[in-house]
Formats: sequence, structure tokens, C-alpha cells
Amino acid sequence: QVQLVESGGGLVQAGGSLRLSCVASGRTVSTYNMGWFRAAPGKEREAVAAINWSGRSTYITDSVKGRFTISRDNAKNTVYLQMNSLKPEDTAVYYCAADRRARVLTTTSAEYDYWGQGTQVTVSS
Repeated sequence: QVQLVESGGGLVQAGGSLRLSCVASGRTVSTYNMGWFRAAPGKEREAVAAINWSGRSTYITDSVKGRFTISRDNAKNTVYLQMNSLKPEDTAVYYCAADRRARVLTTTSAEYDYWGQGTQVTVSS
């Protein structure tokens, strides 16, 4: 069993930056693919970024490409989402997720086995 805890969310002005962290406990996630998803008001949950078990392969959705970066530190059992040049459209609850059967990166939420509680990111105009 894996527990995931996100942190780093908050209120920021447009153009600002935040760094989200997701710390896993219970077991190592060093062999798991990891993902960040977000749920904006009135919108379906969408994949934002994903990273494979080794960190050598990443996915970034088009709407945040060039602004967001996903990374991981397996020694710390932690995955990060660096968010720069934030826009009001980025306002959402951001969730960390883990896929224990890692082979190919997926953006399908149903394929992720463990989820964090979410952290609120609010970007003001």
C-alpha cells in the first residue's frame, strides 16, 4: 500500500511560480510511473504531466508545455511539479498519482493505483 501526500499549493498571482511536491510512503515508488492530474472548476480531471519509473521519459500536456516540468527523486520517494508563468486557467486542485504496473506512460486516470488528497492551486489575475 502506498500513501501519497501533495504539498506546495497556494495562492499566487498570474506570472508567478509554484513547486508542488508529492511524497510517497508505505513502500518505495522507485519502480512506479508517476503522474500529476488536475481538476479545474467545472472541468473534467485531466492529466498534466507524467514521468516513468526512471525519470528518463516524461509527458507534458500541450496547455502547460514550456511552463511546467515534472521530475522525481527516487532516493527521496518524491515527485515534483515545477509550475512557472502561471495563468488563471491553471487554477485547479492538483493530484499526484502512482501507477505500480509501470511499462508505458499513461494519461488515463483509471490506470493509476494510488492517489493523493490533492492540493489547491489558485492563480489570480
